[in-house]
Amino acid sequence: MVKIRLQRYGTHKSPYYRVVVADSRSPRDGRFIENIGYYHPLRSEDKLNINEERALEWLSKGAQPSDTVKSLFNQLGLNAKFVEAKKNNK
Repeated sequence: MVKIRLQRYGTHKSPYYRVVVADSRSPRDGRFIENIGYYHPLRSEDKLNINEERALEWLSKGAQPSDTVKSLFNQLGLNAKFVEAKKNNK
C-alpha cells in the first residue's frame, strides 16, 4: 500500500518535515517514491508548501494519507478538491 506521510529532518528541537509518497513497509525516514512538499511547524510564515497537482494525482491513484498529512491537506483545502474532482469524474 502506498501512503502519503511525513519524513523528519532537522536537528534536535528544530524539526522540519518533507511530505513524501512512500511504500507503507518502508521506515519513516527511509526510502520514498516522490517528495511532494514540506512542512516547517516552527516557522511563522511559509509553514506548508505542497504540490497540489501531484498530491491530488496520488490520492486518485489510491494513496492513503497519514492522520497528520490529512489534517494538513484539510488546512489547504485539498480534501475538498479531491472529493469534488471525484464527483465530477462520475
